[in-house]
Amino acid sequence: MSDVNMMIARNILAILKKQNKKQVDLAAALRTNKQTVSKMLNGARMINAIELKQIADFLGVKMEELTKIAENVSNTDVMHVFMGKVESEQSKNALQIADKLSDMILFHSRVRENGIEMMEVCDI
Repeated sequence: MSDVNMMIARNILAILKKQNKKQVDLAAALRTNKQTVSKMLNGARMINAIELKQIADFLGVKMEELTKIAENVSNTDVMHVFMGKVESEQSKNALQIADKLSDMILFHSRVRENGIEMMEVCDI
């Protein structure tokens, strides 16, 4: 399955386009710059719950509309696709461990980035 953050970003982009609004407008509503919004919408930066609520308010939609998962999502995770081609149980276990480790690394990297940005906003 695709990254949930990317699905949320795609939903936001679709609604922006439907409403004829631009990323600059969203940046102004979030009191941030276009670069930060661009990072949010291309998956380089995670969208936190507060921002998600602000985006929903700006777009005039419920948060559920931003977080809905498309029904026709295909499995684009290379690790999971590759796992189907591995035959030995030991290899499958090793791939599962590698998959979990990469997810943890990405998660902690994004948490750190969000923490740094939040500290900057709060002047800590």
